[in-house]
Amino acid sequence: MNFDLDSASALLARTPAALDSLLRGLPACWTEANEGEKTMTPREVVAHLIDADQTNWLTRIRAILEHGALQPIPGFDRYAKIRASAKTPIADLLDEFTAVRAAKLDELRALHLMPDDLKKHGQHPALGAVTVSELVATWTAHDLTHLHQVSRILAHQYADAVGPFERFLGVLKCEGHGG
Repeated sequence: MNFDLDSASALLARTPAALDSLLRGLPACWTEANEGEKTMTPREVVAHLIDADQTNWLTRIRAILEHGALQPIPGFDRYAKIRASAKTPIADLLDEFTAVRAAKLDELRALHLMPDDLKKHGQHPALGAVTVSELVATWTAHDLTHLHQVSRILAHQYADAVGPFERFLGVLKCEGHGG
């Protein structure tokens, strides 16, 4: 599939509801669990997604639109919101994510990006040249990566309980893909 801004936006708009439906009201044994040392909990994933929306995607898009490759696009501390919201209940984070995502999608639409805008290049601090369309596509795939991650985390909690059925459950075989 070729990149399409409207299609990407449609998927981005659904992520908060998907996480809300999956996580809201679950006991902490699900939302505070992880896959092992130095891995995120579902609550931390939601916090990370909020932070990415607040400080990463549109900040970088605007930097490219304003400065092109003349200045590196800003870096992103993937763990800032996780640290700042260590005591925040998941229900509050889900509400915040829904509001932040809606606002950021409104901001994205307000940019009125044209095909030429989507082709503009910026300089990523680690990856080199990146385009606006690559950033929005990555934002979309980033959401899907974290939805997959939350599924893995939840499934991991029953890894031993499923017994011999484990061999049929691909989610229990997946070792993650970064985050």
